[in-house]
Amino acid sequence: MATRIITLAGVLIGALTSHFATAMAERTKLRHLMATRWDERKLDTSIGYVSCIKEVRGAAMDAGRAHDQGKDPSDALTEMEGNEKRRTILFETFVLLSDDKAATAAHAVNQRTWELLGTARVPSNGMAGLRPIPLVEALNVLHEAARSDLTISSGAPTH
Repeated sequence: MATRIITLAGVLIGALTSHFATAMAERTKLRHLMATRWDERKLDTSIGYVSCIKEVRGAAMDAGRAHDQGKDPSDALTEMEGNEKRRTILFETFVLLSDDKAATAAHAVNQRTWELLGTARVPSNGMAGLRPIPLVEALNVLHEAARSDLTISSGAPTH
């Protein structure tokens, strides 16, 4: 009788151990899957946001060139405003998914973008007014912060 109880207890302990080990493995697998899913979303959002900023900048530069050449900048300004509307939506998503450092860098990019937009909207401003706005520098800081948030190494591989 005692051997049966010991055998039954051994089977029960083995079953419980197996159950907990499987549950922990599944939980770890699910956490990894969710982290990967959020990283993919963060990367897509970062790319979309930065690309949109570059489109805003390109359209603003086109408007500045048109001003300098005495041409009508309205098409470039319309494109710029459309991209700006898209940027605001992408910015909100970026900030929701990013860490504090990347969100702070995105706020700085927004400030430079608003300076660029304001300058491009003034008919007397051409390329000379747009060039000194440090948007590219702010984007470089954002790139570094986004890479850090995504745990993407920015340095050369070490041996």
